Amino acid sequence: MELTLLGTGAPAGLPRPDCRCAACACALGPDARAAASVLVDGALLLDLTPGAAFAAARAGRSLTGVRQVLLSHPHDGPAVEVPAGLPQPGRVPDGRELTLLTGHRVRAVALDAPGTGYAVTGPDGQRLLYLPPGGAPAGLEAPAEPYATVVLDVLGRPDALARLRETGAVGPATDVVAVHLDHDVPPGPEVRRRLAAAGARAVPDGTTLEAGAYEEVPDVPRRTLVLGGARSGKSVEAERRLESFPEVLYVATGGSRNGDTEWAARVSAHQERRPGSWRTVETCDLVPLLKDDGPPLLVDCLSLWLTDAMDTVGAWDDAEWADGGERALRDRVRALTDAVRETRRTLVAVSNEVGSGIVPATASGRRYRDELGRLNAAFAQECEQVLLVVAGQTLTLRG
Repeated sequence: MELTLLGTGAPAGLPRPDCRCAACACALGPDARAAASVLVDGALLLDLTPGAAFAAARAGRSLTGVRQVLLSHPHDGPAVEVPAGLPQPGRVPDGRELTLLTGHRVRAVALDAPGTGYAVTGPDGQRLLYLPPGGAPAGLEAPAEPYATVVLDVLGRPDALARLRETGAVGPATDVVAVHLDHDVPPGPEVRRRLAAAGARAVPDGTTLEAGAYEEVPDVPRRTLVLGGARSGKSVEAERRLESFPEVLYVATGGSRNGDTEWAARVSAHQERRPGSWRTVETCDLVPLLKDDGPPLLVDCLSLWLTDAMDTVGAWDDAEWADGGERALRDRVRALTDAVRETRRTLVAVSNEVGSGIVPATASGRRYRDELGRLNAAFAQECEQVLLVVAGQTLTLRG
């Protein structure tokens, strides 16, 4: 089964008409995208968009063999003109199945938002799932048979991909292709980086894919360290890396700090950002979690873990530090990094980068800064990917 993506952008396209944002200004060449539309084996057209016939011609395809046109989402604005020879667009009621003379079977998938998803089975038995912008499947049952190819709004609805993974509809061999790409994420390297973290990819308009064929997609890094200064966006970046995966265990190392209203507001803001399917545990005892099997871990953050460790070994007192405290802290850091090396779990950890700021005025402050630098370096050594977040922009240091 061949899929030609006549367009891969949001309904308004990319760049958006009359939009002056930086993302739209950079959406040039292969990063310019028409509204998403998929031609299946030249016989089935999913979503009719303006200029579909010209888009097909540019891709070396023709719409003359199209036997069915299906719409997946509400279309705002003036009605799209139907090119001569094409059948009138329609929809399949949720849960119903349509069989074409070409041997394709199309089942309508109910969504949690307006619109319809389509599960297409080709004459060769390969299976495709196409979802509209802003939509995620509703009422999925596990276990599900994996699709060969899934085409969906990865950046806008990462939780849709998480649901599909949870039920088995997206497996290790599924080719996850992002469409409905909009100006919320800068086009080019940043889009590719975010999609790679979700195990997905984007392709230019006009690309033809073969369902079931092997596609080399970057593997999701198993261990990632995200560094950054205060309010740099490092926690948002860390959470974003796991939002397309179900059952994440969020490990908060900061505690509740009873009576600290400012800290409570910070914690609340973090909680509101997290998907509802994530669980949270408050602990600094990270080694047992790393040794256990289970869902991905998001540890936020190592700098607070270090504060707890230095409290435990008496690192703030010079006498205790000299009399075994330093050695005890080194042992704790070594046990943590050894556990990171041996863990089988997917891990994303957050830490502060404080070495580039003002030199602390106190000896204990300088000791903490130095030990955090050592911890970050040792932890990074065990990670496949290391990121630095500055002013909300993510720089890849490794991986």
